[in-house]
Amino acid sequence: MSFLSSLDISASGLTASRLRMDLISENIANSDTTRTQAGGPYRRKMAVYEEATPDDFRSAFESKLSAEENAPKGVKVAQVVEDQTPFTPVYNPEHPDADANGYVMMPNVDISKEIMDMMSVTRAYEANLTALNAVKTMASKALELGR
Repeated sequence: MSFLSSLDISASGLTASRLRMDLISENIANSDTTRTQAGGPYRRKMAVYEEATPDDFRSAFESKLSAEENAPKGVKVAQVVEDQTPFTPVYNPEHPDADANGYVMMPNVDISKEIMDMMSVTRAYEANLTALNAVKTMASKALELGR
């Protein structure tokens, strides 16, 4: 694994973690939203990760020629999906979105689950940042040796 590819791997992890943090923040902010532009309550959003592939021909060609074909390439967010779990009915007949029986369909966002996901992604972000800083420190020390 080359020096620059280890930086790319850590940077891709930071980018993916940042997007996941943004989605979790959006979920928490909309945990009480009962009416969206699409109609109906807000649906929880989740990030789907996949292995990052080389984005240019040269990188793809060199990775196929090298012995590092099975080397890690990083991660990217493949898509953002909506959680299809059912909404939670809450009895509140005074709410403007209540049905004929007085029930309001609330978003499928569980605040405690979102907080746990945020803690998990924060740890992943910190791990990628630590790896990135370790590579920077090693590069700096290698340059000092060359003096």
